[in-house]
Amino acid sequence: MPNIVLFSGSSHQDLSQRVADRLGLELGKVVTKKFSNQETSVEIGESVRGEDVYIIQSGCGEINDNLMELLIMINACKIASSSRVTAVIPCFPYARQDKKDKSRAPISAKLVANMLSVAGADHIITMDLHASQIQGFFDIPVDNLYAEPAVLQWIRENIAEWKNCIIVSPDAGGAKRLHTISTELDVGLELRTQEILTWTEIKSRTLIFKRRKRGAWVAQSVKRPTSAQVMILQLLSAGATKVYAILTHGIFSGPAISRINNAAFEAVVVTNTIPQEDKMRHCPKIQVIDISMILAEAIRRTHNGESVSYLFSHVPL
Repeated sequence: MPNIVLFSGSSHQDLSQRVADRLGLELGKVVTKKFSNQETSVEIGESVRGEDVYIIQSGCGEINDNLMELLIMINACKIASSSRVTAVIPCFPYARQDKKDKSRAPISAKLVANMLSVAGADHIITMDLHASQIQGFFDIPVDNLYAEPAVLQWIRENIAEWKNCIIVSPDAGGAKRLHTISTELDVGLELRTQEILTWTEIKSRTLIFKRRKRGAWVAQSVKRPTSAQVMILQLLSAGATKVYAILTHGIFSGPAISRINNAAFEAVVVTNTIPQEDKMRHCPKIQVIDISMILAEAIRRTHNGESVSYLFSHVPL
């Protein structure tokens, strides 16, 4: 592809290299470092004049440092006369802070959107935003890709008894997407409602069934470790034979890894929007779905002016 340059930030270089390999490109030369006062320094090592620039940087690890690094890289390319700068952010930082849930609370996701625009980003590519309405925080185009096609492919290829499974939503927030997954697989759907008091405390749960089958159960988007443990016990007592947790951005903060190791999960399946190598070394139950081909195809289609909507329901070959 002519007139395209692909750069990687320091947050997830393995994913960036996978995307570059898929596109048949070399990652652009960039040096990122910190001065002694902890200011971030970025040096773009090649010309980007008139080029279509894509910068891959996920919102993980040292999030604030990585976000600042991304902003500086965007601005450096913009003032170096690039024709367009696209920020490829597999896991969007501050996405959970998308509304005023209490008095005087900031809407930090909107602040990040403003910062990206002011830095000079012309386009954003991300995956599975916490709330799709975050796209409305931007005045520039945003492509919110979905891991759902890759999840469907993983279920069909790795769960032998998937035709007898039930898709379980731990809360009402994921009901719409899980309804789509259950329809695609033609399996049962169970919706749970819950009242969350804190990140680790749950007050109540109820169960709503679409259709019930025995066999493997698949839980989608289990983010709170204690919530997951309660759910596993309830599912197993209700007759489930295996429990899988499938989620897009596997942050696994605090004691999550030890709790997963001690829980009765058959597997905890995540995408590689966030680096998982270290977590996998400490938890053999974690399995990873590679989504680099989706990001690479989105970049290719964007660069060539093609529609990206194909990726909402298909995994590139």
